[in-house]
Amino acid sequence: MDKELVKKAIKVCEDKIEKKGVNVGLSFYAFFANKNDNPILLMEMAKWWIQTNELDHFEKAVKIKKMLEKI
Repeated sequence: MDKELVKKAIKVCEDKIEKKGVNVGLSFYAFFANKNDNPILLMEMAKWWIQTNELDHFEKAVKIKKMLEKI
């Protein structure tokens, strides 16, 4: 996966956890702006989330951060 996307996603997870606590959930859409400004990276994240890891629509940010840190 794109290294910049991974770094951005980890940062988003950290921010969500800091603001809402360790039980906060998110979807892969949390890593993107409300408008689809980068469909290639969006699909890359969707594939990692849905096909590769078979994650639910919403997952704990703590779990996602740990998974991303292993990439």
